[in-house]
Amino acid sequence: MFSASKLILTGLVLAFAVTIAPGALQPVRAQAGMSCGELWYARNKIYARNGYCFKTPRAISVFGEGCFPPFGRLSGWEKDRVDEIQMWEARKGC
Repeated sequence: MFSASKLILTGLVLAFAVTIAPGALQPVRAQAGMSCGELWYARNKIYARNGYCFKTPRAISVFGEGCFPPFGRLSGWEKDRVDEIQMWEARKGC
């Protein structure tokens, strides 16, 4: 049986994780139902919030040019997420 303090602490940890890593807790199977455009957007959104310097007209029109530190360098969970999205893009032939 869970005590009220354990449930509150668990809720705080989950709220913190979602705040720090939005989208990181999205189920893997969610990408299976995403279109190529949705996968492209999800992947590039991660790069955009990390200052990637976009070069294609499509990406610049959606995210702007970016170019701020850390210039597209990704953290561990973000790199894993991008790798997962790219796997789904390849699987779908995007």
